Amino acid sequence: MTKKAVVLVSGGLDSTTVLAIARSQGYECYTLSFDYGQRTHSELAAAERCSRQLGAMEHKVVSLDLRTIGGSALTDNSIDVPEQETTGIPVTYVPARNTVFLSIALGWAEVLEAQDIFLGVNAVDYSGYPDCRPEFVRAFEALANLATKAGVEGQQLRVQAPLMHMTKEQIVAKGIELGVDYADTVSCYQATENGEACGLCDSCRLRREGFEKAGVDDPTRYQQVG
Repeated sequence: MTKKAVVLVSGGLDSTTVLAIARSQGYECYTLSFDYGQRTHSELAAAERCSRQLGAMEHKVVSLDLRTIGGSALTDNSIDVPEQETTGIPVTYVPARNTVFLSIALGWAEVLEAQDIFLGVNAVDYSGYPDCRPEFVRAFEALANLATKAGVEGQQLRVQAPLMHMTKEQIVAKGIELGVDYADTVSCYQATENGEACGLCDSCRLRREGFEKAGVDDPTRYQQVG
């Protein structure tokens, strides 16, 4: 029997690695991205590109304008993206983003009769986001099985976060093992429209450290400064 999975992809290093992992486990992958009013759309182009290269059956982009509620440096241009290491929950946290994204992924999974949803959250190198913790994933999985026709009728739905306890170094190594071309990914919070990274934000810092510790050349294209 064919296994189907909905995979949330942002075009970044983590979610692309998760897509490669799901594919390696024999899933037919249906990838889902969101145009939610984020600062840069180059990540959406990267998500489509990586989905195609990693053999997704279908790639879908859902439009949501989270700028209407704001509250994050990623959805409100009046809030600057920090360019130094931060502590606590940073201003790049987007209120309820993963809850919203997973809810729509859950709906598509029901339509596809897929029992698995994959996402790239991580509790080791994560930037302080409350919706990237194991407790959150477990709670949403419980919700999924309570709130859906599939769950009520006994089709167990699973939310899989295979990177949850991996370091960025381990994530990079796993992706390389599975043939991920990280040059095609975009992780920067404020990348240019052609995908060049700032090299200064938390996401760039964690990504760069991951390549360094894994002993892998960093293929990221950085903006020219000065």
